[in-house]
Amino acid sequence: MMEFKKKREIEAVVMEKGDSPVRRWEDLDINILVTILLSFDLFQLIYAIPQVCRAWRLACCDPLLWKTLDLSVLQSNFIRLPLKPYVYVDSPSEKKLTGLLNICLSLSRGNIQTLIFHTNLYVNDNQLTFAAERCPRLKRLVMPSWNKIKKRTMCRAIHIWKDLESLTMPSINNPARVIEEIGRSCQNFSALKIMGTCDMLFASALASFLPNLEVLSVRCTVLSKPALAIILEELKKLKVLNISHCIITEDPEDPPLEPMNILTELDESILEKASRLDKFLTCMSDSCIMCQRALNDQGFMRWYKYEEDLWKVDEVKSLAV
Repeated sequence: MMEFKKKREIEAVVMEKGDSPVRRWEDLDINILVTILLSFDLFQLIYAIPQVCRAWRLACCDPLLWKTLDLSVLQSNFIRLPLKPYVYVDSPSEKKLTGLLNICLSLSRGNIQTLIFHTNLYVNDNQLTFAAERCPRLKRLVMPSWNKIKKRTMCRAIHIWKDLESLTMPSINNPARVIEEIGRSCQNFSALKIMGTCDMLFASALASFLPNLEVLSVRCTVLSKPALAIILEELKKLKVLNISHCIITEDPEDPPLEPMNILTELDESILEKASRLDKFLTCMSDSCIMCQRALNDQGFMRWYKYEEDLWKVDEVKSLAV
């Protein structure tokens, strides 16, 4: 009985001095903790982990955790419309994205270098401006849908992103203003993926304002032979061109009600121009599933009809998600 009492007294003294042999979670080495946190998904990282203790919240701000913000797990709740902006996004969905951006961009402390949005995640002007101001070191942006973004808003964002090197974007009307801003503001810009048609205007804008472009992917869409010729002739520093599963047409713009004059193979003039490239990726096979899908969708891929993450695929590894 006396031995038990002594033991309790000793334990009490130890606890009073704060020398308990049991280590607290907040005492875990920060480097070990960050390594563990790398295995958690985004929602655990921003909603659960910071609530454990002050030390863990601080660990959640470590730059290693925020090199990439991948929001491809999130989609807007939307309805397609026949007129611009062609989608309606409900208010709860917009508020959810705004709240998520607030938390993520607060924890990241300006360290995000890659920002990825789902093709069905429709960011608005305010959300884009907020992201641009809090991701000044951004190097890669994957944003396939700009329906709710004005060109001037995108230009202001690009102006902030001086370090931008790679962009995945949709096809847009009159692209010169945006492409010019990239050429003016982003001196290290080298890689572009266009998820949509690359017409003569787009090809000409690339030639005029991005002469140093090294990697270009225009896959699963309509691409005219004249536009392709501009790309191959004018982009002198281009090293990699991906036109896999494209519908290559003879004429720059076929009339809307007329059938497209589709080439079944690339002629010698195109192949000769492309011979200087390090990689020229093509696929025009009748037996290829993706070529069939592009043809069935008339070059305007309806990604929602297919496998969940198919839109992320690219034959150029640096542009895949």
